[in-house]
Amino acid sequence: MTESMKPSDKPYVVIPTYDEAENLESVVSKIFAALPQASILVVDDSSPDGTADLARKLAHKGLNIEVMERPAKSGLGSAYRDGFRYGLKAGATALIEIDADLSHDPKYLPALIQALDDGADLAIGSRYIPGGSAPGLSPFRLFISRGGNMYAALTLGLPVKDATAGFRAYRREALEKIAIGEIKADGYGFQVEMAYEVHQDGGKIVEIPIVFHDRVAGGSKMSTRIVAEAMVLCTIWGAARRVRLLQDKSRQDALAEVVMKLYDKVSSAAYRLLSKKG
Repeated sequence: MTESMKPSDKPYVVIPTYDEAENLESVVSKIFAALPQASILVVDDSSPDGTADLARKLAHKGLNIEVMERPAKSGLGSAYRDGFRYGLKAGATALIEIDADLSHDPKYLPALIQALDDGADLAIGSRYIPGGSAPGLSPFRLFISRGGNMYAALTLGLPVKDATAGFRAYRREALEKIAIGEIKADGYGFQVEMAYEVHQDGGKIVEIPIVFHDRVAGGSKMSTRIVAEAMVLCTIWGAARRVRLLQDKSRQDALAEVVMKLYDKVSSAAYRLLSKKG
């Protein structure tokens, strides 16, 4: 990539998929309508509903789509890590995250890319700044989401209202500063960790207001474990800002692994207990 190229010149839109055949053709069509110069990378975890095959059929029709099919379901964070590395090798000027389920409206893509062209290192499609909203979330999910974002901002000193948002665009240079292989989190935790890394590197983060809608078809991939992981990681990263012993990344990862294993054991025991009572 030459220095004269702008983020909008060669953007890659990374779409992680698992059983998204119902939504894929529609989201692809809307992405190209909004950002015709984009390349789309579908990172599919061997969906049993044939999502990867559908993506290849669309590519054979002449659409600028590439498919990375992975052998098993491996998580959102892992999909984006693989997708980002692929895009950087391919010479992408910007890497964009978007869900396949149409909860993220591709009509906002030009605004995200324009923010990068204007100097941002990370542009986030935000539900929680003026002009943004999330009518698709239930009151409980909205409470969890807003609470989690407030907690992340408080513990990490992160100047972002919607750090868990999964609709965002990164300038190539911002991703090149991040050791992507060392980003271990998944789900909400991955989004927070990536924003935190950009902030730690002195990058400029801009939030663009969006309206978030609940998925059109298929089932949600969100789980209580994803929420718990994000809260645990934010707590550890926040503590690391004050406790020297925790400033080593390997110690942070080891502590997070221990806590999440304990969470899994407690959750499993609680589930068995509730099943017996039922």
